[in-house]
Amino acid sequence: DYELCEEWGRLYPVPREDLINLHREHLLHLLEMGDMEKALQLLQRIEDPGVCLAISEQSLDQHLNLAASHFLADYLSAHFYASLTTARRNEIQALYIGSKVLLTLPELSRVNYFHLSSRPLLMLEQLLMNMKVDWVAVAVQTLHQLVAGQEIGFTVEDIDNLLSKYAEKALSFPFTLKEKRS
Repeated sequence: DYELCEEWGRLYPVPREDLINLHREHLLHLLEMGDMEKALQLLQRIEDPGVCLAISEQSLDQHLNLAASHFLADYLSAHFYASLTTARRNEIQALYIGSKVLLTLPELSRVNYFHLSSRPLLMLEQLLMNMKVDWVAVAVQTLHQLVAGQEIGFTVEDIDNLLSKYAEKALSFPFTLKEKRS
């Protein structure tokens, strides 16, 4: 049905807003089905970059599954980086990095941290508070690789400061130890 509507749109004039809605719904359907290849082909078929940007951004704001969010954040960063505002750029980069970190976690645990996918530092802090040290090690390694040299609202130093803060708390004792005297 989507392809028939798309063909109709090529043959007859369709209002821009209706065209955006059609392509957005088609893209969302493909992403829900997990067909990233067809989703990419759909985005590449759209000739008007403004329409493509609107569709991609509106779809990203739907808060889809992890793979779809990662795909859209990557697509927007690769194709429309210069067209985005600095705040939106940082938001999309954070979502891309957060989804990349989520992909390093065990599959069954991802759902517990998905709501933090657009806030990678908060996700890292949550992992630290939950004592998931092995997961934190992999997440930090991934973050260091992705954050280096990018403008995304936080830096490698912010990651290191967070780790230092929790390492200090882990070694802090709120009471004094008393020696037993015999």
